[in-house]
Amino acid sequence: MPHARTGAAIAAALLLLTSPLAADGSGDPAAVSSSQGEYSDKQGNPTFKIEKDGTVDWYTSVGYLRYTANCMQCHGPGGLGSSFAPSLVEALKTLSYSQFLDTVTNGKKNVSASQDLVMPAFGVNPNVMCYIDAIFIYLRARSDGALGRERPENVAPKPDGYSAAENACMG
Repeated sequence: MPHARTGAAIAAALLLLTSPLAADGSGDPAAVSSSQGEYSDKQGNPTFKIEKDGTVDWYTSVGYLRYTANCMQCHGPGGLGSSFAPSLVEALKTLSYSQFLDTVTNGKKNVSASQDLVMPAFGVNPNVMCYIDAIFIYLRARSDGALGRERPENVAPKPDGYSAAENACMG
């Protein structure tokens, strides 16, 4: 697995997307519907649901785990950024779900006289793509200030059918 080079690439791509010209983000994160334990907002974007007692939905918890395994080495703990990659907590304030998905899937490159910033494409990596919604959900909760940097302690039960869908995706 590429390490420092991958991190720099991810950082560069997301840095570009956090400019003032970026979209307005995914909007109101309030969960209005659920399908097999995955919540969606009024626009159909994946979103989190955190109960008053701090219990997070299953996908937010999985997103934390998958972010930590696949993204943290470049984007830092809790998505706060690093010397390799920008803050995803800040990026998701302006980045829409479709932009996030496109960047992670296809990668992005920005080369100038002073920098060569590249985000690699993860579109064929099942360790990322099978969990892309969960990663987005976790980062959305972080970006919206609804979730701290720590691993969620209280997690809703695994939804019926989750394991079968995960196994099918991972092959």
